[in-house]
Amino acid sequence: MSKTSNALGTFLRARRALVTPEQAGVPDTGVRRVPGLRREEVAMLAGISADYYLRLERGRDRNPSVQVLESIARVLRLDDDHFAHLLSLVAEAPRRRGRRTRQETVPTGVLKLLDSLVQPAFVEGRYFDVLASNALARALDPRLAVGGNQLRDMFLDPGQQALYPEWKSVTECFIANLRQSVGTDIDDPRFAELVGELSLASPLFRKLWARHEVRGQRGTPIRLDHPRIGELTLNRERLSVGGAESLQVVVYHPDAGSESAEKLALLASADMPVRAGSGSSGAPARETNGAVPG
Repeated sequence: MSKTSNALGTFLRARRALVTPEQAGVPDTGVRRVPGLRREEVAMLAGISADYYLRLERGRDRNPSVQVLESIARVLRLDDDHFAHLLSLVAEAPRRRGRRTRQETVPTGVLKLLDSLVQPAFVEGRYFDVLASNALARALDPRLAVGGNQLRDMFLDPGQQALYPEWKSVTECFIANLRQSVGTDIDDPRFAELVGELSLASPLFRKLWARHEVRGQRGTPIRLDHPRIGELTLNRERLSVGGAESLQVVVYHPDAGSESAEKLALLASADMPVRAGSGSSGAPARETNGAVPG
């Protein structure tokens, strides 16, 4: 997938389609050929000329002021994450040609940390590849083995979908996180490979990707339906790895004293190795493309 020639216009059109006339406070009159607001309505509400807004969407003007972007963001109801993404599309960095693959390598100290944790934990790369995991993480979800990809599994693997009863909302979160992580670096071959595969294989992925949702990664509770211990709710936290900004340590942990904590302890007693560290799995250096969100 080659870099789009008008990323700003693509984003504006996608977000404009998600704002209803009712939300914007304009009369819903006439037949609308596409959902959302008309270009003229966005321009009017933002206090700019319709011709100027049209030039922005068509890529004829790529240097709008911050004030103009703030006005458009207000009309399109963009939150802070989406506005930051909008700014990045205007101030695009020059693209690199002939990029060489770079490796996402998990530091030895992080591998030791995974072994020492009493909670399920793993390391994910920029595109949600699993680069390392501890035994309890794999007992909780066998697909958290090195070489797996969480985004692919969540969209294409029925077993993964059964494990996460709310898998559709989880996929929405993954996609918004991916948009935020990648930004304008969409000519990364690894990114193109993953998005291309999922676009062909999953109508749901195509639908969600076209929305251009952007969201930073935050801690959140996750509900699982494990085939051995039943339903439980765990908090998912992502911790950045110093010196490797694209890597994240992901930890699942229950609320203290909860039924989920008891169930997780039961799973750990059956699956944790006898010797500390004997069940961890670290990734050999995995070739990916892009600077070394998880």
